Amino acid sequence: MRRLSARRAVWLVLKRELNTRLRTRSFVVGTAVLLVLLLGYVFFQTALAGSSDKSTVGLTGQAIGIARQLQTEAALSGREITTVVVTDPAEGRKKVADGDFDALVSGSAAKLTATYKSSLDDQLRRVLDQVAQQQVLDGVLSSAQLEPAEVMARVNSTHVQDDAISPEPADHTQRLIVGLVVAFLLYMSIITYGMMVAQGVVEEKSSRVVEILLASVRPWQLLLGKVIGLGLVGLTQLVILGAVGLGAATATGVFTLSGFATGAVLWGLLWYLLGFLLYATVYGALGSLVSRQEDTQSVVGPLNIILVVGFIAGFNLLVQNPAGSATKIVSLIPLLSPILMPARISTGAAAGWEIALSLALTVACVVLLTWLGGKIYGNSVLRIGSRIKLSEALRG
Repeated sequence: MRRLSARRAVWLVLKRELNTRLRTRSFVVGTAVLLVLLLGYVFFQTALAGSSDKSTVGLTGQAIGIARQLQTEAALSGREITTVVVTDPAEGRKKVADGDFDALVSGSAAKLTATYKSSLDDQLRRVLDQVAQQQVLDGVLSSAQLEPAEVMARVNSTHVQDDAISPEPADHTQRLIVGLVVAFLLYMSIITYGMMVAQGVVEEKSSRVVEILLASVRPWQLLLGKVIGLGLVGLTQLVILGAVGLGAATATGVFTLSGFATGAVLWGLLWYLLGFLLYATVYGALGSLVSRQEDTQSVVGPLNIILVVGFIAGFNLLVQNPAGSATKIVSLIPLLSPILMPARISTGAAAGWEIALSLALTVACVVLLTWLGGKIYGNSVLRIGSRIKLSEALRG
């Protein structure tokens, strides 16, 4: 049988993987589940943001007189407080216990008492403190025959001067959340579709289909077509998730589409491609060492452990300090760069030279592992039977 040209062979294998995988129920269901989780997270953040800056406070006794002052101080702190006059303190305590009130405030303006169920929101506590402190200060200033309004105007106009060496962006928290979400999606995509490459190789080998395919294409062409095809399937899923996630987050006001989020998604897609090329060839090569699906996990297990441990360690470092030395070093390791570097880019913690260096190291690692993986695959894919030792596959 006449062999196909290299380009034609890779294209046919690639097309076969796309047609097969994109139509599978697992792809549709998996994408739908991830979309539900992503949208659920976006709406949860929206609900959390909407509820965290609103409070309902009951006022009883002398505290009823601070209603307007309480709302004014709250507005200055970016919080919305709804006040309710309570004539019966016992009824007010019951509403606190039932969750209808965040707090029941009683006592004089200079000596307020806040009754709450289990904990009092820190920002609400600060607002109540400010009201009480203002009342005490007004009394002291009046006794000294000073005008409280003039004194407070001078006090409020005095602020510490900022001199940040490495100032955090105003949207640092949003950037970190997006970075962590991107890191998680990249990790899941790389490990999921990498395993698909390994399982596909084992399936073709155990069914002897690979012998038919290799009559027309070379081993490296078959592996490359499979890797690119499954990589595009994963990329399709990420594009869907990214587009829907950006749209939902923008519609709900979690962040703006014109900001860092679009850049984070684009960087994430680039690093996904590099990360998938980095791992997928190795997954395929390891899969060629065995002839049964039940043996697949035993050969790819060490690679999965590297990904899992690296992801958990890197995730914790990102949460603690995206710009820290440890985070920087770990994100420059080629095997972990595709997961951690786009998250650091999203937070604004990655310098230009760090991005360039990690790209160069990752590309070099891709070339090296592709060469090694292709050699292992070519020497092992036609050998049926017991598991092949890695040293034997390398020697050929």
